[in-house]
Formats: sequence, C-alpha cells, structure tokens
Amino acid sequence: MATWPGPWCRLRVMPIVIREIHASSSPSLLNEEWFVVENTGDKPFSTAGCTIAVARGQTARPRPVGTMDPGFTLLPGQKKQVVSGNPGKKAHGKVTATDDLEVYHLFLGTSLISGPGAVLILSLKQHEFARTTYAAPI
Repeated sequence: MATWPGPWCRLRVMPIVIREIHASSSPSLLNEEWFVVENTGDKPFSTAGCTIAVARGQTARPRPVGTMDPGFTLLPGQKKQVVSGNPGKKAHGKVTATDDLEVYHLFLGTSLISGPGAVLILSLKQHEFARTTYAAPI
C-alpha cells in the first residue's frame, strides 16, 4: 500500500506543528489568545515572512491576518508561544505564559479564533506547512 507523498513527490514534509491553541475569554483580550508552535524536525526553521491565516471551518477559504516579521527561529525540538496581542496595551489584557516558553507577539488588532471550528493556518510563500482546528475546551 502506497502512502502520501509517494515516491514521485519531491516535496518535504514540514516539521512545524501547532501543538496547542487557546482562545481568549473576550475578543478584546488578545494577550490571552495564543498558540504553541514546535519544530519536530532535525534542522532549524525560520518563521520570517510566514503568513498566518484563519478560516471558519475546513472548507472555507483562508483569510490572511498577518505576517511574522521579523519572525523567529525554532531550533530542533524547540517550542514557542505565539500571542495575538500587544504586550504594551493594557486593553489587550495580561500575557499568560505557559510552560516557561519564550513568547512571540503578533501585535494584531483583532482576534484569530472566532470560536469552535476556527482553523489556524501557517504558510510560507503560499505553501501551507501547519494547520489546526480550534475545539472549545470541555
């Protein structure tokens, strides 16, 4: 039985994974909204220029909301917490760091997660390399 990608495909599987996603308690508290990205590969990965897009379900067309500029480099096995808001704005709430991870702020003006079923996509030059769907906590 063949598996995808087959031997004909020369594309590498990207080693970047979105491990965890957390929505804020209010759309205005952007510093409470975050996700954790991990490099599961054996080489460093730079997120410089990566685009973040969101969609309202698996079949909806993704809408780009921001670019990681300057971005950051993930070493093999490293995780980083990416926060939607601006740490200097009190209106965005307090940053909630997890597991002593380094924090990278996107400085967005709007929420990424619209509710259960929201899809978060990371891509580089229109090539998607990580995708996750938000499910409300139980």
